[in-house]
Amino acid sequence: MDRVPLSEADGHMAELVGRVENGEEIVILRDGKPAARLVAVSETATPAKRPVRFGLAKGKIWIADDFDDPLPDDLLKSFYGLAPDEDWPEPTPDGSV
Repeated sequence: MDRVPLSEADGHMAELVGRVENGEEIVILRDGKPAARLVAVSETATPAKRPVRFGLAKGKIWIADDFDDPLPDDLLKSFYGLAPDEDWPEPTPDGSV
């Protein structure tokens, strides 16, 4: 694997692509650190889309019976920054609090 500074790669991209097509792998450096990797693209490199298979998690996932029950008032108040014993503010005529 060859390492090439970005300043050098900028002016020699056609040469670098040719080297990659011949099987080399090239790392482009920016400020001395790896920034990109040039590799050849093969027709088989693109992953094929797999068909969706429904039911793979059947029996592995369950939802509690009370999943969508309302939250207790003290917990709900904590989401709004209220103390458990604090009263809910009265809504204004436009519906905001």
